[in-house]
Amino acid sequence: MLKKNKELKRFFRGEIATNQKILTKYSHDASLFEITPQAVVFPRNSEDIKKLVKFVSKEKNHDPSLSLTVRAAGTDMSGGPLNESIIVDVTKKLNRVGKVKNKHISAQPGVFYCDFEKVTLKQNLLLPSFPASRELCALGGMVANNAGGEKSLKYGKTIDYVTNLKVVLSDGKEYTFKPLNKKELQKKLQLKNFEGKLYKKMYRLINKNYSFIKRSKPKVSKNSSGYNLWDIWDKKTFDLTKLFVGSQGTLGIITKGTFRLIKKKKYSGLVVIFCKDLKPVVDIVHKVLPFSPSSFESFDDHSLKLALKFFPGFLKLMGAKNIFSLAWSFLPEFWLALTFGIPKLTLLVEFEEDSQEAVDKKMQILSSKLKNLNVKSKMIANPQTIKKYWLVRRESFNLLRHKVKNKQTAPFIDDFVIHPDKLRVFFPKLIKILEKHDLLYTIIGHVGDGNFHIIPLMNLADENERKKIPIVSKEVYSLVLKMKGSITGEHNDGLIRSPYLKQMYGTKMCKLFKEVKDIFDSDNLFNPGKKVNSDLEFALEHIKRS
Repeated sequence: MLKKNKELKRFFRGEIATNQKILTKYSHDASLFEITPQAVVFPRNSEDIKKLVKFVSKEKNHDPSLSLTVRAAGTDMSGGPLNESIIVDVTKKLNRVGKVKNKHISAQPGVFYCDFEKVTLKQNLLLPSFPASRELCALGGMVANNAGGEKSLKYGKTIDYVTNLKVVLSDGKEYTFKPLNKKELQKKLQLKNFEGKLYKKMYRLINKNYSFIKRSKPKVSKNSSGYNLWDIWDKKTFDLTKLFVGSQGTLGIITKGTFRLIKKKKYSGLVVIFCKDLKPVVDIVHKVLPFSPSSFESFDDHSLKLALKFFPGFLKLMGAKNIFSLAWSFLPEFWLALTFGIPKLTLLVEFEEDSQEAVDKKMQILSSKLKNLNVKSKMIANPQTIKKYWLVRRESFNLLRHKVKNKQTAPFIDDFVIHPDKLRVFFPKLIKILEKHDLLYTIIGHVGDGNFHIIPLMNLADENERKKIPIVSKEVYSLVLKMKGSITGEHNDGLIRSPYLKQMYGTKMCKLFKEVKDIFDSDNLFNPGKKVNSDLEFALEHIKRS
């Protein structure tokens, strides 16, 4: 690759970095992997990307290992944007946001969500599929992973808000993808060029296997695993944006997206529920869901202990004026720990409505329905207090990453989904697996969706600890799949879960995934080793040691 830098610079107007400091930075994301690339490039525009694709396509004849992996903010927990070849960082230059028009907005993939939201909130509009890393993540990653978060229970995931995508494909040309009616689809099928062949092959693949594909759709509320073949064609609308969202940059490079926005509710309130154990969780879920909360989240005792232990670190995040006011704000939690004990699970039920009266009514009725359960609960309307609980939920992963000494976060079973009705049976079996392997862990998640994030803390320099990862993964995923769940609801497959797709979907569906990859990217230009052609041994060999 280094020998080709001069040739690349002849047409590439963006920046090219090959120094060790940059390569080391881009060898990590928020996952447990470390993979050093050969180069990192920062394209200025879509023309740079087109030329880059053509360059790599040509040079693969001489060096088959060449490939392109797009990276946005690097908050991915699956190793999705890691690669031994060329990393394409879109955050430096491809970060423009358009204007809001008719509750829609277009933006480039490198724009950070927190900056994007500042634009939409000026119109009191919101893209509600933001993940917990909302202050750090970028739109390109949200689209690539089909991100969801605390509001997905009511409002859905990123796939529900993407209406148009511009994508550079393997022929080095940029195409626009959007929902097509039957007449529009027929026009695409009649094209004699690369785009026409692509539509013909995808239409044929889906039609030929239509019933099988529909039956294979995971029966859960959230899924980011595999290629989303089941939502492309409903015999009325053919929409390839449904395929690109969640494809982790394995089919092409997204250069712009258009998003549908929703009106932000003016009023909110929070019911916080403290559980001594996990027994009442299913009953709580059944009592909560009929009220249509905008969020129904959870964090466990380990997460709360970390928050209480490191509460001075919340000073800046909460915007408290001094350490005493912050300590005072946590006094109820310290008192709860003394009188009730540290709750095994804390549940956050948020209501958003157009009036405070509507919020208060829902909170009051729900609170009365919880009285006959062995839980404590409280209603909160104060924005600062609400913010405190959301910070515990959102920042727990960062607390683990930065505050716990001599151990690293090891997100390898961090995103499974099961039906909430099965939690009572599922959780004791899950905890038995974790304790059998002597793992320290935290549990956070979207309890209303049955989507949980288990984050073990491990000494990754210890070979005995590292050996646990594939063993625990297999046991946990076998349990999840036995209960008809999904191995990933929103974090996607990446390096860590792609090897388990066959276990989840079976051989036939995985062959269809491979056909899709070959239709779009037969030369394996884009983000190899993710979704298809994965290698568990490669992944395990590249787990970081510090």
